[in-house]
Amino acid sequence: MNEYIPPFQMTEEITNLIIEIGEYVGSISTYESLHANPVLRRENRIRSIHSSLAIEQNTLTLEQVTDIVNGKRVLGPPEDVREAKNAYEAYELASQLNPYDVRDLLKVHKIMMGGLVREAGIFRSNNVGVYSGTELIHAGTPANYVPEVMEQLFSWLKKSKYHPLVKSCIFHYEFEFIHPFADGNGRTGRLWQSLILQKWKPFFAWLPMETLVHENQEVYYNALQTANNMGESTVFVEFMLEIIRDALREVETQNMNEENTTAEQLMDESNVKGSLVVNEERILKLLEQDGHLTANVLASTLGITSRQAQRILAKLKKAGKIIRHGASKNGWWEVR
Repeated sequence: MNEYIPPFQMTEEITNLIIEIGEYVGSISTYESLHANPVLRRENRIRSIHSSLAIEQNTLTLEQVTDIVNGKRVLGPPEDVREAKNAYEAYELASQLNPYDVRDLLKVHKIMMGGLVREAGIFRSNNVGVYSGTELIHAGTPANYVPEVMEQLFSWLKKSKYHPLVKSCIFHYEFEFIHPFADGNGRTGRLWQSLILQKWKPFFAWLPMETLVHENQEVYYNALQTANNMGESTVFVEFMLEIIRDALREVETQNMNEENTTAEQLMDESNVKGSLVVNEERILKLLEQDGHLTANVLASTLGITSRQAQRILAKLKKAGKIIRHGASKNGWWEVR
C-alpha cells in the first residue's frame, strides 16, 4: 500500500492559531481539574448533537433533542427522531473508540446511521457526488478505491507528526473529500475530528464545536469548496482552527461566569452590582454606535479588564440585550 501524504501548507496564520488555542487549552485544563461540571458538559454535548444534525437539515429543535436525550417522547418526523437517538448513542460511545482505527470508524457510522440507510457501517458500493442544485460540485473517490484510500488516510493520521489540532482538521477535510459513505459523511466526519481532539485533551469531548460550525454553515461549506478548488486543505484547516478557538473562548467565558458568580456572592453585592450596571449601560451605548467593537477595545475604553468586558458581553447576550452575528474574527454585535 502506497503511503499517502495529504496536500497541506503550514502558514503563519495556522501557527498563530495553534498558539492562541494553546493558551485557552491551558486555562481550561486548569479549571477542568478543579471544577468539573457535568451539567455544563451535558448541555454542550446536546448542543453539539443538535447542531451537527441541523447542518444536515434535521428539523428538531434544541429542546426536542434535549427531551430525546432525557428519554422523553417527542412529536417529530420519525427519521429526525431516529437521527437524534443514533447521534447521542454515537457520541456517548466516542470515549471508548480509537481514532486511529478504521474499524472503529465503521462501528460509529453503523450506530450513527443505523435504521436510516442500507449501507450503515460499511463503505459505499456506488459512486457519489455533491451537488448544488443540478450542478456537480464535487465527485467522491470512486467506490472501488474507497477502502484502500481510507486505510492510507488512517495510516497517515497515526504516523503524522503534525500537532493534533492540525491533524484533526486535515483528517476532517480529507474525509469529506473522499466521501466514504453513502450518507452520513458530514456528521461522522465532525464527530471523528472531535474524537481525535478528545484523545489529545479530554475536555474536547464536550466542546460545542459543531454549534459554531452550524452558526457559520455557509462559510464552512465555502471553505470546503475553496480547498477542493485549490487541491489542498490549508484554507479549511485555518477555518476549523478559528472555530476551535472560538469554541474554547466560549467555554472559558462559561467558566469565568461560574467563577465570578461565586466570587460576587462573597463581595459587597451593592457595590459590585452598581458598577456592573454602569458598565453594562456604557457597553450597550458603545455597541449602538459601533457593533464591531471587540472586548479588548471596550475594556480599554471603559478602563476595565478584558475579562470583565467579556463577562459583561456574555451577561448581556444571555439576557437577550445583544446578539452576535458571524464568527469571532469578522462578526459584530447587534443591540436589541
